[in-house]
Amino acid sequence: MTTTDVETTGAAVAPAWVPRTVESAAGLDLVPPPLPPGEAQAWCNFVVFTPTALPVGWVLEPGTIRREAPPGRVDGVEAGRTPWSSNNPSAYRFEVTAGGRRLRVKEFLYDWAFPALDHPCLWNSPTRAVPVDDTTVVWFGTDYLGHRAASVRAARTTIEISVLDGEFTDDELLALVRSLQPVSAEAALALSATPFADLSYWARYDASMVDVPVGLWRFRRPDRPHEGAWTAEPAGVARLLSSLPLPAALGSLAPDSAAVFENQAGRSEIEVVYAGGPGRGCELRLIAQGAARGRLVVPSERESHPCTTGRLTLEDVEVQLAWIDARYGPFDAVWADPVAGLELKLLSTTGVGLSRAWFLSAVREAIVACRARGAG
Repeated sequence: MTTTDVETTGAAVAPAWVPRTVESAAGLDLVPPPLPPGEAQAWCNFVVFTPTALPVGWVLEPGTIRREAPPGRVDGVEAGRTPWSSNNPSAYRFEVTAGGRRLRVKEFLYDWAFPALDHPCLWNSPTRAVPVDDTTVVWFGTDYLGHRAASVRAARTTIEISVLDGEFTDDELLALVRSLQPVSAEAALALSATPFADLSYWARYDASMVDVPVGLWRFRRPDRPHEGAWTAEPAGVARLLSSLPLPAALGSLAPDSAAVFENQAGRSEIEVVYAGGPGRGCELRLIAQGAARGRLVVPSERESHPCTTGRLTLEDVEVQLAWIDARYGPFDAVWADPVAGLELKLLSTTGVGLSRAWFLSAVREAIVACRARGAG
């Protein structure tokens, strides 16, 4: 599995990516049409991956595209649309058959919230991670339909594999993941140079929010009109970082995008994406609130997903910590710092090298930086 590298400074190394879109929901396909992956890439706000080598007897079936359109619904048009909202983000789907066996692969940018656990389709399922290469891990578990499944996030693309018929071994699924390559190196490079806020469907359309888990400690944004104002413009990100104040960099990652979420009562929190690494796919997500307290509750309750939790003290601050795999993540930390006057939640993506030691170093760095910037 290959991804495209981008500097952790966030500096662009290629023109920004702008996906093709349908002008209105009324113009959407009645059903997602077949489209080769090379042609589908133009319609996607994520890197499209396709298998480069399959075992003898395995067949790659034609893929289908769910095109992007502004929010809206047309009566009677339901195929391929998200059932939980009127939003119309893009996705690419294909199947692989092997004799009487069949699996489905779905690819998309999970951008309506920080993707729970980096493998949201396996929510509430015991999961385990296996390295794919020197940066990426694949997670095995059971999906929300009860199918044996695997999930991997590469170059910010969420790739979900679900076994529909028959049985596939872990080794077979791992080999499939390792065979996935970007269909277009040029598109992958452009996507890696494009900040999250410029790719996100929810940020671009101010689309209605979806109540989903955000991490292992409970934090939700209920279904309602979008309350987030996102920016990837450096001066705008800097202003939001200074408003609480928040770290100018974190875990050797640069700020990529930021948003303020404010409801009608004036209660608000700030969310910051720190990103870098191959395909800009290594992420820390910081959610913070000051006097105008938003939705973050400290101390926080556990979500229902299987994980390990504990408490520890860093820089005289008690931190709630939750994780699944101490070697690869994901991690979720929540704390209140009376010195900085902030309540914070820090989440990590998963991957090789994104260990407990790395994450706790980032938590400590955040505590020190918030205090220093507040004092300044």
